[in-house]
Amino acid sequence: QVQLAESGGGLVQAGGSLRLSCAASGRTFSSYSMGWFRQAPGKEREFVAAIVRSSSSRAYADSAKGRFTISRDNARNTVNLQMNSLKVEDTAVYYCAAGRTIAAQAFGYDYWGQGTQVIVSS
Repeated sequence: QVQLAESGGGLVQAGGSLRLSCAASGRTFSSYSMGWFRQAPGKEREFVAAIVRSSSSRAYADSAKGRFTISRDNARNTVNLQMNSLKVEDTAVYYCAAGRTIAAQAFGYDYWGQGTQVIVSS
């Protein structure tokens, strides 16, 4: 079992940057693919980015390509999401998730964190 805890959210102006982190407990972190999702008020949870166990492959939503970068450190049991050139529409609660395969669908992940709020002001 894996427990996940996100951090790094906050209030930022449009055009700014934030770095989200997700700390995982347990010794099996390196055996999981990791993903970031987000959910804005009144909207469904949507895929943002994912990374495989070895970091050899990454996937991004179209909305994140060129602006967001996902990375992981298996030695420290962390996965990060560097977000640059933030837009007002990036405002959401951001969740990290752990699953057995890289996936763009929420049902592909077994464990979820509680989320961290990101607010981008104009």
